[in-house]
Amino acid sequence: MKKIMIAMVSGILLGIICLWIRESLVGTENEFIWKWMNRIFFQDITQEKGFYSLGIFYIIQQLFMRGLQLAIVPLVLSSLSTALCSMADPQKLGRIAGKTIATFVGFYCAGAFLAGCMAYFVKSMGWFTVNLPAADTGNVATLDAYNPLTTIVNAVPSNVVEVMASNNSILAVVVVAVILGLSMNALGEKGNPMKRLMECLSGIVQVYMDFLINKISPIAIFCMLARTFATYGTEYIKPTLAFMIATIVMSLILVATIYPIGIFITTGLNPMKFAKKIFKVAIFAAATQSSAATLPLNRKICIEELGCSDEISSFVLPTGMTINMNGTTAMHMMAITFIATAAGVNITPAQLATAAFLSICVAMGTPAIPVAGTTLIFVIMSGLGLTSELCLVGYALVLAISYLPGMAVITLNVVGDAATNVIVNAKEKELDKEIYNK
Repeated sequence: MKKIMIAMVSGILLGIICLWIRESLVGTENEFIWKWMNRIFFQDITQEKGFYSLGIFYIIQQLFMRGLQLAIVPLVLSSLSTALCSMADPQKLGRIAGKTIATFVGFYCAGAFLAGCMAYFVKSMGWFTVNLPAADTGNVATLDAYNPLTTIVNAVPSNVVEVMASNNSILAVVVVAVILGLSMNALGEKGNPMKRLMECLSGIVQVYMDFLINKISPIAIFCMLARTFATYGTEYIKPTLAFMIATIVMSLILVATIYPIGIFITTGLNPMKFAKKIFKVAIFAAATQSSAATLPLNRKICIEELGCSDEISSFVLPTGMTINMNGTTAMHMMAITFIATAAGVNITPAQLATAAFLSICVAMGTPAIPVAGTTLIFVIMSGLGLTSELCLVGYALVLAISYLPGMAVITLNVVGDAATNVIVNAKEKELDKEIYNK
């Protein structure tokens, strides 16, 4: 964690220095210096103009993020199926699943309500009233409008191989893992070969993730943050500064209130113990912007420092990584309010309530990969009729600067998983309170 913190601070400082160099040189006779710096370190080499570039920081960033994404499907499949297979009591599984889903939904509603109130307050203060620049919206990443309830239908796959070949159907992978785990449980000894295979796969993924997180992540995080600050210049930061600050402040307030308060109300435990121990998980999640990458560390902290059982943690945390995108919903509320206000649309509390419902439905099927939730903003925009050209410009600005607010937003997701895990363990009387209070 010390290495990651050093990497974060160093990356931000280097990025700010590079941003200053860029703003000082662009438009002058020495602009070629910045062009060469950009080609060597920051350029996206997959673009047409990146043919003659090295893009060192971009390559390191992409290799790390692709490495994380590589482990998502086997991580969910192996950990969830083995956890369900080891539960001999079907009634216990039903209780745990019910309490897990109920807690997630409760946090969803609380987070969406508070985020909607904060977004409406910021809008009422006039802080979202900005002049959107003219921009080409032809390349804006959008999604077709659809009924969010189709998430329920898509959760049950028609082709197992197709689901395993993509990170965009993680909810379906969870369903497959649940079916596999329960079936192995029902088979008893006959299912032992498959159980050993899943346990072996889980061990392989764990070794791989430990190497990636412990050895590679500090270097990758340094490159990611430096490149983010260096390439997203003031022309992007200035018009979205209000959105960035509001989203970051909102996320920090929510993560410091709803989860500790939720733990105290439902279990009576000291919430400060939880906040102190989960801090390192939140920092790592903010740095990687991936709840999937944070899962091994989150599981380790929950078991070794918060006193949660291995059995329940193996079910709650992978499930939460998939369907608990509370931070995504909170960010959606702020983004929709910003986009509508910046485009001259007076968004109402009733529309925010509709946006919250759409966002919760959509967020439950969001892949556990960086910036996935940001691209789904267009679904909520379509549901509210925010499809004008100015709305698309606002959406493009949110996409361009999504990395920095995303660092705060992702903490809501992973800390929410841990808080739910503590609550479910306490309700099942399997929480080791001596370890929790240590």
